[in-house]
Amino acid sequence: MLHVSPGHKSAVPGTLPHGRILHPVHPWLPAAGLADVLMHALRCLPMLEALVMVQCAAQRGNITVDFLRWKLPGNRNARARAVLDYVIPRADSVLEVLANYHLRAAGLSVRRHVELDGVGEVDFLVEDCLVVETDGQTHLEPKQVRKDRARNNATVVGGRLCLRFSYADVVHHPEQMMAQVLAVLEQRRRGAFSAR
Repeated sequence: MLHVSPGHKSAVPGTLPHGRILHPVHPWLPAAGLADVLMHALRCLPMLEALVMVQCAAQRGNITVDFLRWKLPGNRNARARAVLDYVIPRADSVLEVLANYHLRAAGLSVRRHVELDGVGEVDFLVEDCLVVETDGQTHLEPKQVRKDRARNNATVVGGRLCLRFSYADVVHHPEQMMAQVLAVLEQRRRGAFSAR
């Protein structure tokens, strides 16, 4: 569906009307400017879709989360501001943005881009014991597969567990991804991975 800001005019059938444009428009296209687009997305789109849009714009330096938060005051914008809480300073892929959302929404302690001795930088360290890696298409290349296996082994040798999730896991089956994360954490809590 096409989202439009017709101002005082009535919207064309088959479009979703938004309020009037409040910020400078696109310099040469007949399109709303980035600030208006993101504010409307935060109010209208599903949470994860809006999050990805804001993450991209903020990470590129086109807008700040503080600016959007300031432009979205009051109770009616509480949901929109809640999305902003999930924008992260640096994401190497959309998978990291979505995985971070799901891990944090589950109430887990999450640290991103943690440097581990003998392993290097990992995507996530969850509850200080579980490494979670998100693997895009490049992780299927033979050289990267060998590197990832060595990193997994080094992670376990270093005393931490590791789970790896693909694009399909993170994007299409996040409930299964989270079930596995929570199952490993519960088993660890019960001592399943303790030395015997």
